[in-house]
Amino acid sequence: MRILPENRLEECTHVQYHGEYSANEKAAMDVIGRGTDFNPTNRFERLAVVDDWEHLETTENDDAPRKLATELFDDQSQSVVSENKSPDLSFRYSLNPYRGCVHGCSYCYARPYHEFLGFSAGLDFETKIMVKRDAAPLFRKFLARPSYRCELIVMSGVTDCYQPIERQFAVTRACLEVASAANQPIGVITKNALVTRDLDLLADMATRNLVQVNVSVTSLDQTLTRKMEPRTSSPTARLRAIRELSAAGVPVHVMTAPIIPGLNDSEIPKILEAVAAAGAVGAGYTILRLPHAVKEIFLHWLAQHLPEAKERVESRLRAVRSGELTNSQFGARMRGEGPIAQQIDQTFRVFKKRYGLDSPSLQLDTTQFRRPDKSGRQKSLF
Repeated sequence: MRILPENRLEECTHVQYHGEYSANEKAAMDVIGRGTDFNPTNRFERLAVVDDWEHLETTENDDAPRKLATELFDDQSQSVVSENKSPDLSFRYSLNPYRGCVHGCSYCYARPYHEFLGFSAGLDFETKIMVKRDAAPLFRKFLARPSYRCELIVMSGVTDCYQPIERQFAVTRACLEVASAANQPIGVITKNALVTRDLDLLADMATRNLVQVNVSVTSLDQTLTRKMEPRTSSPTARLRAIRELSAAGVPVHVMTAPIIPGLNDSEIPKILEAVAAAGAVGAGYTILRLPHAVKEIFLHWLAQHLPEAKERVESRLRAVRSGELTNSQFGARMRGEGPIAQQIDQTFRVFKKRYGLDSPSLQLDTTQFRRPDKSGRQKSLF
């Protein structure tokens, strides 16, 4: 069994929210606060720990679990850019400033990555966060390699680069500064309105055709998102972020991801109408994937929070996955198969065209790249 690192940065009992929530809503989220309330067994570990929950805070009148602190650990990785070879993805390189994510999305496909660290894909994923404080110098070192030839790098391909702790550590901003100095094109993926904090950098990069922001909008129903994505920005805040980015000249692409058949697929027309009105220039989607422990976590979440929808959602997920709950096959894992998947795709295409979100994919400029040296000074590409 792996031992937790001793270089713990700190413990946070409260996480800031970046959205339009009332005081009562914030108090309610402090009570609930997490996307899941259990830790499934790590598939790589021979030993499992059964938690009796005595370490969680309770009130005098309530014996139920209340709050669980977020623990932050110093990630001492010696590289920060990952390479993928998936034919389902349009990019080769991704940069992830954090491992784990306090957003706590119940459906997050990245949860199983935490098991490689000796943690669980459940509560551990959203309460034990690895912070790559050296990400910016490591990124500069990657760009300085003589073998590197400039192409798009995406932040983040796995966990959200603008999750709430970015307010404190600003690792993402430091990496954007490296990219801007080197004229390195960047794609940003986030569901947090905190991205507008860096509007100065993003707008400047946009004038050089070096950046695109991809905002995830899964639902316009805050009652649902507060349960399904408990520490993300509200739908209203995400739409506001799209407006602010667009007004500053930053191209915004919206990802309706994931679409969960039987839960949020009926919102596709309204979501696309709203994001187009906010200024988005493109849109895409993926259908829910449930790799490894995510399947157990998501079904547990459904039974706990939306029991009336569980049977419907599970049956429709099986309908788009050839009778299974997940399918790892390239080409099918993102879009699904069968009549329901085809109906979702057709609906998305129709309304994407109706609201002018079907423009060709933006091609960022790789010709301006200036290779930095390790100290941060710039050199020519050759």
